[in-house]
Amino acid sequence: MTERAPGAPQIVALGEAMVEFNQARREAPDDYLRGFGGDTSNMAIAAARLTGRAGTVGYVSRVGDDAFGRMLLELWEREGVDTRGVATDADAPTGVYFVTHGRDGHEFSYLRAGSAAARMRPALLPREVIHGARVLHVSGISQAISPSACDAVFEAIDIAQSSGASVSYDSNLRAKLWPLPRARAVVMATIAQCDWFLPSLDEAKSLSGYGDVDSIIDWCHALGAPVVALKCGPAGVTVSDGTRRERIAGHVVASIDATGAGDCFDGAFTARIVGGDDPFAAARYANAAAALATTGFGAVAPLPTDAQVRALLGAGS
Repeated sequence: MTERAPGAPQIVALGEAMVEFNQARREAPDDYLRGFGGDTSNMAIAAARLTGRAGTVGYVSRVGDDAFGRMLLELWEREGVDTRGVATDADAPTGVYFVTHGRDGHEFSYLRAGSAAARMRPALLPREVIHGARVLHVSGISQAISPSACDAVFEAIDIAQSSGASVSYDSNLRAKLWPLPRARAVVMATIAQCDWFLPSLDEAKSLSGYGDVDSIIDWCHALGAPVVALKCGPAGVTVSDGTRRERIAGHVVASIDATGAGDCFDGAFTARIVGGDDPFAAARYANAAAALATTGFGAVAPLPTDAQVRALLGAGS
């Protein structure tokens, strides 16, 4: 195992961050709140907020040399996320997305083609940042935004594993970003390389072709995932290590916006793994954190603190 540099982030997430404009009130559909998003950025902020220790979590990405890129850098600084792995690209913009709300829930519209993050490639990765991590978190969205970014994810996994780090993976399937056959092939290849696979139920159904929780988890293990935490929204999460399988019920909260809840789960799960929990205890904690993340608008603002998560867990005990 490679010796890690003092002060290096223990958790490193890699991916795309964007500026968010969220339609916060149905009665005022033309009013939008500016916020921030991007699944792995949300995950990194959630983990940093829950650990409460600046520099424990780092981010690897690219942002534009523009106002939105600077806003993201300021956000990560405020949240205590290490940005040594974030590069500024003078020739590409920072991505933007919009969230609208209707009867069927929230809908996303993206302006991300040709973004700075999509220009990630293996040769540009900050190898020293990834080498220093105990856990690398990656996502299917990062693999979908461009072929070079997909290559960068696989290279980052190789770098992390060469130094003895573990890999956390959320497939986060987005059908608008790539054809299902390619998504399935890439996700299956990545499942085989991860330590913890953290999919959501609907996307896992599409990827696996199975409709029930147990069959999906069996499929994940057959592909090589040692631990699976299948996120089932309000119904909670089912966790399996191949020998033990546990269904963890969801929490009843005043939910108003599920944006980023799955990302919050990923950050909370990884934070607790680094904190010494086993996957089942980490999933119980992350399940509560994800529930709290639905009680406010946007992907970042409602991400909870450790005290809030433990209060909810205590209330249910």
